[in-house]
Amino acid sequence: MKIPSQYDSIRPFEPEELPEVFERLIADEHFKDVIGFVYPDVPFDIIASKMRKCKTNIEFQKAFCYGFLKNLLAQASKGCDIDVTAVNVEKRYTFVSNHRDIVLDSALLDILLIDAGFTTTCEIAIGDNLLAAPWIEDLVRINKSFIVKRSAGMREMLAASKLMSEYMHFVISDKNDNIWIAQREGRAKDSNDRTQQSILKMMAMGGNGSVVDRLMQLHVVPLSISYEFDPCDSLKAWEFQLKRDVPGWKKTKQDDLLSMRTGIMGYKGRIHYHCAPCIDGWLQTLGTDIPKTDLFGIVAGHIDDEIFRNYRLFPNNYIASDLLEGSTRYAGAGKYSEEEKAVFENYILGQIAKLPTDNRFGVSRDDAYLRECMLVMYANPAKNHLEACSRG
Repeated sequence: MKIPSQYDSIRPFEPEELPEVFERLIADEHFKDVIGFVYPDVPFDIIASKMRKCKTNIEFQKAFCYGFLKNLLAQASKGCDIDVTAVNVEKRYTFVSNHRDIVLDSALLDILLIDAGFTTTCEIAIGDNLLAAPWIEDLVRINKSFIVKRSAGMREMLAASKLMSEYMHFVISDKNDNIWIAQREGRAKDSNDRTQQSILKMMAMGGNGSVVDRLMQLHVVPLSISYEFDPCDSLKAWEFQLKRDVPGWKKTKQDDLLSMRTGIMGYKGRIHYHCAPCIDGWLQTLGTDIPKTDLFGIVAGHIDDEIFRNYRLFPNNYIASDLLEGSTRYAGAGKYSEEEKAVFENYILGQIAKLPTDNRFGVSRDDAYLRECMLVMYANPAKNHLEACSRG
């Protein structure tokens, strides 16, 4: 189909553009190095030939991403599943999820949707801050990503947000595809997942009618992502310490690349994705007299509760809660064993030990603080889940 030209700077590549982009990637030495790492036993000429045979983005995803991710899960997890009983695989949705991993949140969703019977994957919202090199932008746009502009001035950001919103509405209504977008900009480092109202405000800039009409046109599905182990937990804790101890500290692109690599390759244990019902029906129950200033907060709160209620909790979540509170409440309720507690405490110590004791900031590693930060990360999903369930 013909894509309006105003979306050219942010949209994924279309099938007719793929041959030129493939050739650009095949000629890129950095891309060759990455492929050599991912497929060490496969000659690059074979990879190049396989790429050239892909006629659509979906074909590329199935030829490369699907198998890679399945192998990755076999090596770095105890399995990954999804519950889609609340949605219709024949329909198209905007999946709004908590943000656990920079790369894998949407990548794993793609293969899970295929396995669940969806005939297409998702167009993926990705921040331009993660596009550290031209070949990375090429690769993600082949992989059905659209670009979120984050490095612009205030006026430019407003125009970019409106353009992205209009594009999202176009994807759902005209391209008949799914969308994935995180509930907030950047990961919640403490796993206290909260939907930013600014995300919803952006989504409501496109479409027609009232705010509720515009949100309904995107068919939002709150999506819960639960990890037994977060490979980046110690890196996130280290970020907390640097923000505390180094005035003006900010992440670099190298920090993002380290988090991406660690999140992809690190051990995750069990992983569960869970789709809540599409919120269209709930949105229709809202009164028409709700002030716009309140409406986005109400919608964000509903999405949050749906995500919280559908977390899958693991023994680690309960152990961390008891350790923070200095109690045995969940142990007494049979949520974990003493053996599981010992394994988790040793895991925390091992993750902290991976961090350098000396660093370019001249900051000493505060192990007690890092341990507390990591316990909070694992405890917050249990806290939010139980509170949301109590609200009904």
